[in-house]
Amino acid sequence: MHRDQLFGPRLLMIALPLLFPGAIPPGATAAPLAERLGYNATDKLLIVNGDDVGMCHSANLATIESLEQGHMRCATIMVPCPWFPEIATYAKDHPEKDFGIHLCHTSEWTKYRWGPVAPREQVPGLVDPAGYLWPEIPEVYAHATPEQALIEGREQIKRALTAGVDVTHLDSHMGTLQYHPDYMKTYLQLAVEFDLPVRMASQETLSRMGHPEIRGQFTARGIVSPDYFVFDELKNEKLGVKEFWLEVVKNLKPGVTELYIHAGLPNDELKAITGSWSTRAEEFEVFTHNAVMKQIIADQKIILIGYRPLRELQHKERASRPGR
Repeated sequence: MHRDQLFGPRLLMIALPLLFPGAIPPGATAAPLAERLGYNATDKLLIVNGDDVGMCHSANLATIESLEQGHMRCATIMVPCPWFPEIATYAKDHPEKDFGIHLCHTSEWTKYRWGPVAPREQVPGLVDPAGYLWPEIPEVYAHATPEQALIEGREQIKRALTAGVDVTHLDSHMGTLQYHPDYMKTYLQLAVEFDLPVRMASQETLSRMGHPEIRGQFTARGIVSPDYFVFDELKNEKLGVKEFWLEVVKNLKPGVTELYIHAGLPNDELKAITGSWSTRAEEFEVFTHNAVMKQIIADQKIILIGYRPLRELQHKERASRPGR
């Protein structure tokens, strides 16, 4: 199981107090997100996002295949990783595909590592003794600062833009920018600075964790996020990857739901990098070639979208805000 899933609930439980006093309360937006996007409030819209693109060649190949032949409609790129140039070239050559930035402040694998994009003297706390980004989120919090995380995040986005990627959204690799209040402010600052929608935990998840105000704080700055995010359920994936995801998609709620997968081809490269290679290969298969998944999406009349419509909605709504 990927560390995104291991660290989330524990860190979120202890590290998200009130972030931005005075934010508008959740639900203050007049119309549901689906309606603001031009659909009916009862429609089921699904964003299948491919995380960890650019991490390796296997991830790039699987993601491209899923974008072109499967149900994936967007993906997020790990800019510091060695195979970033390959996926950046693909993104530039295929501007119709939605690519965001998987903001990367950690380097978790034992034998396959990467360092920061920003000059190391500007982000010294993000670099471990071996010269790479820290493997674990608590190590980032112990050694770095939110200001250094902001510098690194900004440089990753700028490098992607310079490479010709039409960046559509942001999320955070392993959730580093989402499990500490000060780092959450960095996440918001980047979203506002580049005017991009972001991945965000569902209102139900945040309320259960005791922080129902967080989504409203982003909304107060005009930042758009899907209504629902498949996260709490991920612990059940270990019981069977295909069965888990078929059940998730079969039971979507009306509105906009995001789920993420780590698509990868089961080749020697991926096997050498991560022990989760088989899960990644199964996720790729079920969201690319599985006939049962295709039938569920058709039967449930699920509308597959990427993040581009959310970005365009955000641009429109923020442009009309007072003072803009």
